[in-house]
Amino acid sequence: MDRHQLMKEFETCFGYKGERVFFSPGRINLIGEHTDYNGGKVFPCAIDKGTYGVVKKRQDKEVHAFSGNFPEVGTLSFSIESIEYDKADSWSNYLKGMIKYIQDEYGILPNGFDVYIYGTIPNGASLSSSASLELLIGVIIRELFNLDLPQLDIVKLGMKTENEFLGLNSGILDQFAIGMAKKSYAVLLDTNTLIYEYVPLVLPNHKILIMNSMTRRELVDSEYNTRRRQCEEALERLQTTLNVTSLGEVSIEDFEEHKAVIEDKVLIRRARHAVYESDRTERAAEALKQGELEQFGRYMNESHVSLHDDYEVTIEATDLLPRLAWEQDGVVGARMTGGGFGGCCIAIVEQDAVEPVIDYIATGFKEKMGYNAEFYIVETADGTKEWVNND
Repeated sequence: MDRHQLMKEFETCFGYKGERVFFSPGRINLIGEHTDYNGGKVFPCAIDKGTYGVVKKRQDKEVHAFSGNFPEVGTLSFSIESIEYDKADSWSNYLKGMIKYIQDEYGILPNGFDVYIYGTIPNGASLSSSASLELLIGVIIRELFNLDLPQLDIVKLGMKTENEFLGLNSGILDQFAIGMAKKSYAVLLDTNTLIYEYVPLVLPNHKILIMNSMTRRELVDSEYNTRRRQCEEALERLQTTLNVTSLGEVSIEDFEEHKAVIEDKVLIRRARHAVYESDRTERAAEALKQGELEQFGRYMNESHVSLHDDYEVTIEATDLLPRLAWEQDGVVGARMTGGGFGGCCIAIVEQDAVEPVIDYIATGFKEKMGYNAEFYIVETADGTKEWVNND
């Protein structure tokens, strides 16, 4: 993205020059899906597609926000002294939630600000455009007003915005991956303890391929919350015989020994995915540390099968893309990523095979689905930060 163009867009919107530019990445989850709210392991990395923000303080207490992705909405404005959720306020509710919870901790900010937002993450593609925006606003506020606000606290406020302000019972994966990321690394995170480890993700002979099914998913309106409730119910039943506080604490051996107490076949499948996926994620991270990329790819494939069979969060389009990828030489592994019910899939592909692999998948997808998928090659990225001139 061109910095000069971003500054120009700000000036067009607000009639004067912006001052500071920030960037917040999107994220992919290499493996460890639907484990974050179950207290299990996740293994995400940030990507170089994300959300840009150009900002300047105002003299009053208002926030004026314009998105280059939704120009038809126009400039949205609200007072920082009176913040309430309003569906009519569209995407600016993410800003409102972050500002509200920061002010709950630090008091009313001395000024509002004008902000121009532009995202390169396809909206609704399971690459965490919402968390990217939340972290962007949190870091902007910290830097504009010199707050002593640690990055991890911004991560937690982003999750709180999703859970309490917007009503989505998601876990901490997206915000953590985006806020705490380091370029050339993935993060192995225990979501139960928030203990994390950076694992080198250097792929000199391979590329990370994102395959967009072009089916937008809306997690608030989907069965996402239903899956969470099902896991909570399965956990309660397991707790009658196991001393655990989350499914992430349950070993595969203990699950297989005690799963009969769950009684319900659907709940058993949901819990089985959470338990096996967390274990699989830890094994996959270890494989990557040992340079065993082929084994890592096999774990990716197993994850997708579990998400399809046990957790049932794939749809036809997002199940088709990895299965087409598996048919091609040069594909190390492929799986759906994100909350499911649409969105994107990912694959790790040998560099020399990228073009033929994309051509094969694109052709097979169009023949089966009747429309085109989109494909992006991405690199890893740092977490949310100010974009200074030498970056």
